Amino acid sequence: MFGFNQAPVTAETALPGRAEPVLTQAPFHRIFGDKLDRDFPGAQTAYLALGCFWGAEKLYWQTEGVLSTAVGYQGGFTPNPTYREVCSGRTGHAEVVRVTFDPTVVSFADLLGIFFENHDPTQGDRQGNDVGSQYRSAIYTVDDEQAAVAERVRDEYQQAFSRAGFSRITTEIAPAGEFYLAEDYHQQYLEANPNGYCPVHATGVTCRAS
Repeated sequence: MFGFNQAPVTAETALPGRAEPVLTQAPFHRIFGDKLDRDFPGAQTAYLALGCFWGAEKLYWQTEGVLSTAVGYQGGFTPNPTYREVCSGRTGHAEVVRVTFDPTVVSFADLLGIFFENHDPTQGDRQGNDVGSQYRSAIYTVDDEQAAVAERVRDEYQQAFSRAGFSRITTEIAPAGEFYLAEDYHQQYLEANPNGYCPVHATGVTCRAS
């Protein structure tokens, strides 16, 4: 039941999920010390998928201007999925980092620069040895402005990747749907487990995205 499924998932074929969240009570962030559901007045939110969410989250909690991070599942069909269900390939979800940030300190385009420079956005449903649709590259946007910035920055990076000999960027850019928080042990995993496995698949390609 939980082997990797390569067939495309639809709303009709996705696992049914459940009504209750798998994270029943929002824990405190191990880095920032705030509850994951805290509201930050004036803050904005980015939803970014760049492979295994453990290492991806660490990239962003280390970024100046980021107020909070959380990992979860997004982009698919199954409500409140478990990690095991997402890894089955039968939910349609990607592993996503929710980044809450102060736009007066760091811009959405800045966050996308970190995004494109810290994974291989040309690999489709994989990052390195991590294979499956849950590892796909994706940017889930909260409004038309974010969508326009995402497309512009992607196009700028496409030129840089092409010059470096890479193929077409496969990053999915789509409106953000429901974000389902992952289980507690996934939150800030590399802070709780400093020797945990989750490499960042940077390619060395850089670009001055405005």
